[in-house]
Amino acid sequence: MPEFSFTEENYLKAIYYLQQDSPSKDVSVNDIAEKMNTRPATVTDMLRKLSDKKLIHYEKYKKTQLSKTGMSVALQIVRKHRLWEVFLHEKLHFSWDEVHEVAEELEHIRSAKLIERLDEFLDFPRFDPHGDPIPNAAGEVKPASNTTLSQTEAGKKLKLVAVKDTSSAFLQHLERFGLHIGVQLIVDEFLPFDHSVMVSIDQAPPVMLSDKIAANLLVVDTGKK
Repeated sequence: MPEFSFTEENYLKAIYYLQQDSPSKDVSVNDIAEKMNTRPATVTDMLRKLSDKKLIHYEKYKKTQLSKTGMSVALQIVRKHRLWEVFLHEKLHFSWDEVHEVAEELEHIRSAKLIERLDEFLDFPRFDPHGDPIPNAAGEVKPASNTTLSQTEAGKKLKLVAVKDTSSAFLQHLERFGLHIGVQLIVDEFLPFDHSVMVSIDQAPPVMLSDKIAANLLVVDTGKK
């Protein structure tokens, strides 16, 4: 794979993440600027460079998306990032709210052999500490779930398999409720006033989770309670 600057790689990864949340798979300059915490004019300059390298489909004043080549590069960056997160969490005992920032630096390591050895060393993990799927060497991605807690119904028995928001603040907030990947949930009640949800976590007494929290928890159904 050709080498790209760290900034170019960060843009490709940002566009990839934005595309995952876009039904049309198109993203705007303003979306990218907000994601990258920079000015739209700066984004436009970078999009021209990425377009010249055939990494994105770009036309001035229109939305953009990754090209086939750009998608392949972005997936390899995501793969490296998530493998490093697993390594940091499982082998160096970083907490799940600490791994992202360090992996942001490690993901730019160029050695393909190192990443393949890392994958083997970790016994080929399928998910990172936040439940995000790790692309395999061919760039294939299989998410654990696309269903959020807020999309379920009362009476369901669930397992938490991933979180959509991986910010340190959100992850630390989840820990206050005893929420982590693999925890068992029972949905007791949805409250119509504000769409908050009462859940029992690992058979503990019920707690109330806001709609915002519930919308960021990805779950799988394990049956009726």
